[in-house]
Amino acid sequence: MSGSVDLDWPSGDITRVPYRLYTDEGLFEREMERIFYASWAYVGLEAELPNAWDFITTRIGKRSVVITRDEQGRVHGFANRCAHRGVKVCRRASGNSRIFVCPYHQWSYDSKGNLRGVPFIKGIGGKGGMPGDFKRSDNALPPLKITIRQGVIFASFADEIEEFASYLGETNLKYFDRVFDGRELKILGYSRQLIPGNWKLMFENIKDPYHASLLHVFLVTFGLFRADQKSRVAMDETGRHGLLISRKGAQKASSLTADIKNMKEDFELADPRLLDPVKEFSDDATVVMQTIWPNLIVQQQSNTLALRQIRPREVGSFELYWTFFGYASDSQEMQTRRLRQANLMSAAGLVSAEDSEVIKLAQEAIAQYVEDSGQMLLGGMGTADTPHMVTEVAIRAFYKYYREVMAL
Repeated sequence: MSGSVDLDWPSGDITRVPYRLYTDEGLFEREMERIFYASWAYVGLEAELPNAWDFITTRIGKRSVVITRDEQGRVHGFANRCAHRGVKVCRRASGNSRIFVCPYHQWSYDSKGNLRGVPFIKGIGGKGGMPGDFKRSDNALPPLKITIRQGVIFASFADEIEEFASYLGETNLKYFDRVFDGRELKILGYSRQLIPGNWKLMFENIKDPYHASLLHVFLVTFGLFRADQKSRVAMDETGRHGLLISRKGAQKASSLTADIKNMKEDFELADPRLLDPVKEFSDDATVVMQTIWPNLIVQQQSNTLALRQIRPREVGSFELYWTFFGYASDSQEMQTRRLRQANLMSAAGLVSAEDSEVIKLAQEAIAQYVEDSGQMLLGGMGTADTPHMVTEVAIRAFYKYYREVMAL
């Protein structure tokens, strides 16, 4: 879909979002080409590939890909489809293998995606076989560009793409390196879910501090993330990446919390250890939610650390893959704390389950009114960083960049 698009979205208007962006199949396919396949996409952690010939399978947009480590320790990525008839060469989520064999005609590939074996390449008894000019080197699996920063692996289908540090920008790179600071990472577990909504609704949700102080009973009641607390919203220069940064407050109402009806001053926890964060970073932020275009959310909520990978399936659904991690140097006490606090933010978390439900409700209603639009006016009409969370600025900045990339 490369030509003009019939969309009711006046030039320069970033205070409203046409509902067709969440429902139009053609726009969805255009997003895959212009956004997911043309950007640095998160694909995994080096900690998931500790040994030679380890592999994981994942997706960039709708495309299945394989990420491997070769015998020299280098990380590679390639399309998960045979050069012969297009069948997946790897059907496992992870494992260890020197060779990937297509189940259909047994073409085999090494850990770099190079074609190694073709049954009957010379025919049988002088009959059949591949043409004389057939070369295995011409039939490698399409490779991905790979970049790794502090143990986090990003990949791209793009022929030309900017260096990763400039891709993130100074502020977002600083907060990325704050969590991924060179310490060896340790995988603590995974949580995965299918959400019946457009993938952008998930990105909007994490860029939206407005709802966090109203929807989430647990967040606001126990002061984990609330509009009256010390906070700020920051983007990179393009607006594609964003940060919500906040410091934990008290379970106490005031004149500033009058509009927060879900705050419960009388709520108590049977196990208060769920809310016993300890300081581990140099600043005083207890929550940092970072959105990295186009498919990653880096989450620090108290001491629980996680990556959320967005995998679109179709225009009205996406998979959300959570990877919870800590550091190899963590004490057993800290690892237990991280795991306990993971109950706040996961597929069935005390907070995050509400986001999944609201996204489902939004997609259902949007689909019934596809010619209408949503609005994003809180905090004005600008796209600049703000020293508070009473704003929708990060969503406006996201759609300003989105319009440019999508040529809308």
